[in-house]
Amino acid sequence: MGAPELALQAEPVRWLGAPAPGGLALPPARAGRGTLYAPRGVYLDDRVVAVADSGNHRVLLWYGWPEADHQPADVVLGHADFEAEGPGLLHLPTAVAVVEGRLLVADAWHHRILVWDGLPEESGQPPDGVIGQPDLRSTAPNAGGSTGPAGFYWPYGFAYVGGWFYVADTGNRRVLGWRGVPEGLRPADLVLGQPDAYSGAENRGRGVGPDSFRWPHALAGDGMTLYVADAGNHRVLGFTPPPEQDRPADLVLGQEDFQRDVELPHLPQGPRRLRFPYGVTLCGDVLAVADTANNRVLLFPGPPRRGAYLAASHVIGQADFAGAGENRWQAVRRDTLCWPYGVWGHRDLLAIADSGNNRVVIWRLRRG
Repeated sequence: MGAPELALQAEPVRWLGAPAPGGLALPPARAGRGTLYAPRGVYLDDRVVAVADSGNHRVLLWYGWPEADHQPADVVLGHADFEAEGPGLLHLPTAVAVVEGRLLVADAWHHRILVWDGLPEESGQPPDGVIGQPDLRSTAPNAGGSTGPAGFYWPYGFAYVGGWFYVADTGNRRVLGWRGVPEGLRPADLVLGQPDAYSGAENRGRGVGPDSFRWPHALAGDGMTLYVADAGNHRVLGFTPPPEQDRPADLVLGQEDFQRDVELPHLPQGPRRLRFPYGVTLCGDVLAVADTANNRVLLFPGPPRRGAYLAASHVIGQADFAGAGENRWQAVRRDTLCWPYGVWGHRDLLAIADSGNNRVVIWRLRRG
């Protein structure tokens, strides 16, 4: 049975990062004011576009709506200038967002989230605070100890949903949650996906289920549902309402039921399957999922809140639901994708961190 019909159109409207030279050749990645190297995270609102330029270990900021494709960034964080590269303050930043007026960056391989008290106006501006470490000098996994209620091991994603701050603590195979945005090593109010705050086994050490994770990587939600991109289990889980204690999920996308973690490489995927979905966001009433290994973004209207194995209504990056090739095995174009990681929705705009193409492309979703 095919996907349901919905009057929705998607159009790419802005390309950030260097242009592609043609054919299958990727855009340049060397650090500069207008280049990106394997970006994994993106955020936009009415004031700023922020990109976690993961391969260059930095964050780039554009103030206001970029007026042209390939527009140079205004501010760089993580380095003193736009030409510097390599790990420094940041080591593989993977998610970025403005939360209650503060800029937060998931500094994944330093096992922490950095906090700027406002939007930085100068390149190289240092952070003001940290979550998941005792201080700004500390970068050890789990804050230098074993798995516990406050430290992180590869925190790849985070989200602020309904007054709760959630972190995808990927290396510990769990999601942590706080009432409000924490500071330092404040113990979490919620541990989701593990039996207690001191466990970190894959799928709870007993196999995939409705209350377990393999690689929880990204989070999104509203006051009704929390969505978790459980990339290693090739699925997205939904918790309706957002959880305040550990419990099973109410929704699974990408799998026929909660007990499966099937991957179908090299086969037509259709509108229901996912392979390593690393990103998830809400764009109005549409749930967008970065189906990373299938080189596409799937759109689920509604958004869905309960059930299993639901079909997407639209696909971005491929000509149809059967396609899964990098840039459709043709060329780098405005409407193709290669390993999309991060997605972010704002009003009718959907930003996609098109990691394999060293760029971010912002799409507009239209009803009609």
